[in-house]
Amino acid sequence: MERQARVLLLAATDAVVEPLSIGLDALGWRSITARSSAAAAAALADGQIEAVVIDTQGAPADLAAATLRAAAAPRRIAVVGVGDGAIEGLDSRMADPVHPAQLALRLEQLIRAAVAEEEFDLRKQTFADHGEADLVIEESATPPRILVAGQADRRFLALSNALSERGAETVAAPTPYTAFDFLHESAFDAAVLWGGADHAPALSIAAGMKRNTRLYHIPLVLYLRQQGEINLGEIYNKGMADVASADTAEDETADRIMALARTYRRHQAIRRALESVRGSSLTDAATGLVTREVFAAHLARVAEGARARRRALSACILRVAPTQSVNQARQDGWLDRAMPQIGSMLSRLVRAEDTAARLAPEVFALALPATPGPAARLAAQRIAAVIGCTAFDAGQDKPPFVVEFEIGCADLLPGEDPADLLERASRALGR
Repeated sequence: MERQARVLLLAATDAVVEPLSIGLDALGWRSITARSSAAAAAALADGQIEAVVIDTQGAPADLAAATLRAAAAPRRIAVVGVGDGAIEGLDSRMADPVHPAQLALRLEQLIRAAVAEEEFDLRKQTFADHGEADLVIEESATPPRILVAGQADRRFLALSNALSERGAETVAAPTPYTAFDFLHESAFDAAVLWGGADHAPALSIAAGMKRNTRLYHIPLVLYLRQQGEINLGEIYNKGMADVASADTAEDETADRIMALARTYRRHQAIRRALESVRGSSLTDAATGLVTREVFAAHLARVAEGARARRRALSACILRVAPTQSVNQARQDGWLDRAMPQIGSMLSRLVRAEDTAARLAPEVFALALPATPGPAARLAAQRIAAVIGCTAFDAGQDKPPFVVEFEIGCADLLPGEDPADLLERASRALGR
């Protein structure tokens, strides 16, 4: 089946966007190109475009980001400029030339922010239908806090100064040990990790943060110390949100870090707003996750929104696997005692735009908007892996037990009923 284009490239010539098109396609981001504002608006109204990338040097004189957003409504899109031409209302600007992998990462982050905004609006309606009408996003007014981890040198100090000039509070951590001390003591909006010859200290910090539910979503930027070949795919799979090459100007790197920090803050503000209903009749008292009834009602609304916005939607079921240690813990009553902690961990691991519920004592469900089936399964597997790193008490003189999950995922088919979507995800358990 032919892949739908996700990115619209708007440029008068191919000089800037052709290498981006080739690179994005190789990374799984199919793109199409428009030469005029009218052609761009037509593509946005017609297709499933999630982001627009503009060559700002050759952009049409009448171009405005607001016009592009209006053409895509009700779907929210990300609008990124490449170059330093004057266009108002961009979500992000990147200096030319930009590496396709870096652009793909930035698009992913901005699209997630757009989807989170859509999801907040939908969830606010669902909660209002169930008597909770006071959801408000309140963002912190304090300066963004950035952890800068690694041995200081001229370039690292220049980056710290550039971040300070942009209003950020920077905290220096010369070693992984001091980095984790700071991370556990206070909150940060992003972390910059100084890459060495093998990037081992930076990757150890990233690995540790990805095993911690509180630190899991903090965006990480690897700042390369020197030129050289690196495996970007491997680096990103280790949890990095962006990579700044050795020849990237400190000002551009600082802009990218600040953009990541702002996006993270927005996500956290949305999460706090959504979590404000904890303890109400809308949530499971033990875990803080939404109840089955609220989840069913919201899944129907999200499915309707996905069709209107031409976005994907997936559902996942996570059921505690019947391992020997779990069966013993269940028999002794210790699994029941652990389930509230497991549910609470799951609620912190899901993205702000995802909805999680407890369907049964040992069964959880996730609704993942704008997420196709394979990506949804990967997200569920990562959540299960983090929970699987935790040992739970099994009583005196007995070793602690760990919890594994059977996972089933399905993505919404055209015209499918949300209940049928959940049923298909349930049938996929253990496959």
